[in-house]
Amino acid sequence: MDPQGAVKRRLAVLVGCNYPNTKNELHGCVNDVLAMKETLLTRFGFKQEDMEVLTDEPDSKLKPTGANIKAALRRMVDKAQTGSENVLFFHYSGHGTRIPSVKPARPFKKDEAIVPCDFNLITDVDFRELVNQLPEGTSFTMISDSCHSGGLIDKEKEQIGPFSGVRSPAIETTATTITSRALPYKEVLDHLSSLTGISTSDVGTHLLELFGGDAGLKFRLPAMDLMYLLENMKAREKHVDSGILLSGCQADETSADVVSGGGKAYGAFSNAIQTVLKENGGVLRNKELVIMAREVLERLGFQQHPCLYCSDQNADATFLSQP
Repeated sequence: MDPQGAVKRRLAVLVGCNYPNTKNELHGCVNDVLAMKETLLTRFGFKQEDMEVLTDEPDSKLKPTGANIKAALRRMVDKAQTGSENVLFFHYSGHGTRIPSVKPARPFKKDEAIVPCDFNLITDVDFRELVNQLPEGTSFTMISDSCHSGGLIDKEKEQIGPFSGVRSPAIETTATTITSRALPYKEVLDHLSSLTGISTSDVGTHLLELFGGDAGLKFRLPAMDLMYLLENMKAREKHVDSGILLSGCQADETSADVVSGGGKAYGAFSNAIQTVLKENGGVLRNKELVIMAREVLERLGFQQHPCLYCSDQNADATFLSQP
């Protein structure tokens, strides 16, 4: 309980997708969320029973499919208590992708999505809908260590955005293996087509065929209905926008999956977050954390630039309301 008497309930969903034994295999994603779990327990006051961890390890009881991830997020939101100060956290490490916009006004634009282990894409609109369901007094912080992760909460205000300075050189070392956490749209489409047997370039057709009502909101609604929903999402909010997105890179960039010379595997952004937290024992504002993570990545020579999307108030709020 905080000094004002409001209960701060801390809830988390942690998702790591390594896509083992596939051509899209990554190596550091599960390690990322396990490291974050330990940090939440030891530094931020989270409890074991208030966290759900979804990984695609062989012995995992709850696989990070699209339906399972969204169900875990819904359970987390449902546990948040109205009238209390709830701190909700979602960490995703895995592939990201960009899909052609389904919004009629944006035919040449791209929309952002994460890629669960079953390729049932979760898009920026799904995260916006989730944020709009939050009870008053609840914050939702999302770290997405994936490619094209900038803008993953639709219509969230950009606080730290596209990098405009001189970019660092690419890493050149034989001691480190770098893999992009990006899945090109064509690869996503080819994979889904192989499962449905349908000859179409419309990703929504494949997702609806495979997942039905578990497909993302963007694919289940006709285009005009989706436009109406997006235009009225802000009007439906009961309170000030409480979404906070810390993205591993800009919307047009890729995020790195790293295997060090010593065999340690991790996401470059997740590792940078851990580095900043270890080097700074006090409270950090969301804006400070992202700026420092950028500096860590630049120092190490990574060509990705983390971004922050949230309200002005939340940009200056402390990360995860650290007690």
